[in-house]
Amino acid sequence: MKNKFLPLSIIFIFVIIFIIFYKGLQNTNIYTPEVTTNNEIPSFSARLLNSKKVINSPEIFESNKFYLLNIWSSWCIPCKQEHPFLIELKKNKNIEVIGINYKDTQVNANKFLDKLGDPYDQIIFDKDGTIGIEWGAFGVPESFLIYNRNIIKKYIGPLNNKLIKEIQLKIK
Repeated sequence: MKNKFLPLSIIFIFVIIFIIFYKGLQNTNIYTPEVTTNNEIPSFSARLLNSKKVINSPEIFESNKFYLLNIWSSWCIPCKQEHPFLIELKKNKNIEVIGINYKDTQVNANKFLDKLGDPYDQIIFDKDGTIGIEWGAFGVPESFLIYNRNIIKKYIGPLNNKLIKEIQLKIK
């Protein structure tokens, strides 16, 4: 009797383990943050990248004007990939591109801009990342389309041709 019970219990245990792993594979572990829109922009004070001047958010974002706030860093590979699209967007006079240099050094940020070009009307220096956190950024790059001091759309990850066309349609 004991000899018959042991193989059945081992098979039963393996079946239970298989079912647990199978169910676990069906549940995705990919976290997709919620993208909220029509939120007011956070209020903050920060230093500009190449200046000692401290600027407040109401001084940057005017009413009845479109802005794209782009959070970037020189060490970020996807930031390099999206950079030509920001350069292209800069040509559009209906929008201002504001950068937040996130957890970077001033020297590396300037090398990045010297090499790839500067698409930004203003660059906020966020050395410790607190401003990015206030904006609800999960990483870099992230961009926010802003109108009337409200966030219209949040773009997580690098901008691409499709997203730039979407932005251009919204700001016409």
